[in-house]
Amino acid sequence: MEQVYARPLLVISRCIEFEACRYDGSKIPSPLVARIRDYADCIPVCPEVEIGLGIPRATVRIVKTDGIDHLIQPATGLDYTKKMSEFAQRFLSNLPPVDGFILKAGSPTSGLRGVKVYPSVGKSMAIEKTAGFFAREVLRKYSSLPMEDELRLNHIRIRDHFLTAVFTLAAFRNIEEKKNRENLAEFHAKNKYLLIACHQENMRKMGRLVASRTGMDPDELFFTYRTLLCEALAKVPRYTNNINVLLHILGYFSDKVSLKEKEYCLEVIDRYRHNQATLAEPRNLLYSWVIRFQEHYLENQTFFTPYPVALADLPEEITDRGRNMWKE
Repeated sequence: MEQVYARPLLVISRCIEFEACRYDGSKIPSPLVARIRDYADCIPVCPEVEIGLGIPRATVRIVKTDGIDHLIQPATGLDYTKKMSEFAQRFLSNLPPVDGFILKAGSPTSGLRGVKVYPSVGKSMAIEKTAGFFAREVLRKYSSLPMEDELRLNHIRIRDHFLTAVFTLAAFRNIEEKKNRENLAEFHAKNKYLLIACHQENMRKMGRLVASRTGMDPDELFFTYRTLLCEALAKVPRYTNNINVLLHILGYFSDKVSLKEKEYCLEVIDRYRHNQATLAEPRNLLYSWVIRFQEHYLENQTFFTPYPVALADLPEEITDRGRNMWKE
């Protein structure tokens, strides 16, 4: 039986696969965004176009004057700081509940990190790096949600965790809307191993919340659970956490599989430990045993399939070569 996933609601830069609206009239390719539109609902946005800049248009840049950042169009000398800040606040204030953001890398409006800041509108070297003007408001208002740029999503581990986070939050949002305590208990049970891998301490706190659910105000219960869930999903899990979960699950089959099968599984886990295999390899092997031995409790664990499998085999792009995705 095919698994049904809640559809995340994502805000995505319009120039990434949606419309040719970059400053030069181009559109940015992204294998993930091209495919995720079949599995998620999207709100595309181009801040530059929204404040009245045309397509194509003269570029804008962040210029620091007297210690204050301004959004300037060098060709005209016009300052769009106020217009952009007002648009960002207005747009984000009118959003429905969303599960994450995919924004244009390096953009002076939408870049989440590493955007160049210049000392003047003329030719000059960048003096520092920061977030774009629109992205700053996103980071301020939605700091607990997953957000990435299209280039970092070419990195397999970053992409895997982003997808895991947004699909997990979408599933939670569906039950949060109804405030059903028993649905929350079911959600927590299904995500047990995923949460252990992400943040074991928060998983325990969430478990205590669920255990005391009948005596809690529903609004307080779901608000506190969401806060802990977002904290748990905030960072890519350490590979050692994933290995602990894999070994724990392997324990379910220690007396069901042959010695050679067990040894092979341990070899695959060890390859993952030494960065010679992806997490998907040992995870898929163990999941095949879940199906084979009809371990129904494990079959429902989101750790194995946290998002649609069609999104799991996207090709690596050459655009991330030479970039340190973890530090930018």
